[in-house]
Amino acid sequence: MDCKLQKGAQRTESLVWPGQEGFPEDGGEDGLSESFQLLQMDVGYEHQEEEACPANSATWCSKNVQRKQRHWERIVSSKKSKRKQEKERRKVKRAEHPGTCPQHSKRFLKALTKDRLLEAKHSGPRLCVDLSMTHHMSKKELSRLAGQIRRLYGSNKKASRPFWIYLTGFSTDSPLYEECLRMNDGFSAYLLDVTEEDCFSLFPLETLVYLTPDSEQALEDIDQNTVYIIGGLVDESIQKKVTFQKARDCAVKTARLPIQEYMVRRQNEKNYHSEVLAINQVFDILSTYFETHSWPEALKKGVSPGKGYILRNAMEW
Repeated sequence: MDCKLQKGAQRTESLVWPGQEGFPEDGGEDGLSESFQLLQMDVGYEHQEEEACPANSATWCSKNVQRKQRHWERIVSSKKSKRKQEKERRKVKRAEHPGTCPQHSKRFLKALTKDRLLEAKHSGPRLCVDLSMTHHMSKKELSRLAGQIRRLYGSNKKASRPFWIYLTGFSTDSPLYEECLRMNDGFSAYLLDVTEEDCFSLFPLETLVYLTPDSEQALEDIDQNTVYIIGGLVDESIQKKVTFQKARDCAVKTARLPIQEYMVRRQNEKNYHSEVLAINQVFDILSTYFETHSWPEALKKGVSPGKGYILRNAMEW
């Protein structure tokens, strides 16, 4: 019995790890074999860990990186799912309306818009936005004007028969230019002409018509040989006849939109009626009329209800 206990103790001692008390001096052949097997297993496991996570890639194996990777994979998967759903939705829509035109890619539509705008530069009607009166405008007014320029350009891009736009009296080091860059994405790539020259020196005076609500002459038609001018002026104090006086000083013809001829005042709580429009609203009226040759339709689009005007006979139009 004692002999068996001594042999068990010897075998237990033979499993002591290297680096602690060394290999046993007399552990027997079986004890050495078992120790070597355990060492081989341990070394093999460490080798697998090194292959899965090299020393130089410790960051890759961190939990934070793995979490971000899983998050990114979920985002990619979600986008793929949404694109697939959108594709199915368009497929169903085309099946329901087989007569409609197929949707074109954004690149194709962008190229088509560019071609239309460049064609307008050579053969379309011309419109100047006179920005020479912005020096006395406040920061708030400049921001509003920059927003109106963005909306005007956006409307012109969508038009089937666009105008060619000139921003005249417009310095690239002016506060308005900086505001346009800040507020309008891609402003520097707009397809239009920007010049510091005044509109009166850029074109022959006889070809100009300054659009101002203070004119006595109503605009009857749009002539492609005429250059139309809109005053780029946002003045919350509403100083009257600023653009009218400027045009008269330079002996330039003036005209107003035919609001009085086709619209009437509508009763409202504030009893407010105004023919002063933002530059993008004026452009929307001109653009719509150029496409439809209908002043009622054009005025309906550009004159908002807040101005206090309605068409003379809304049922007729």
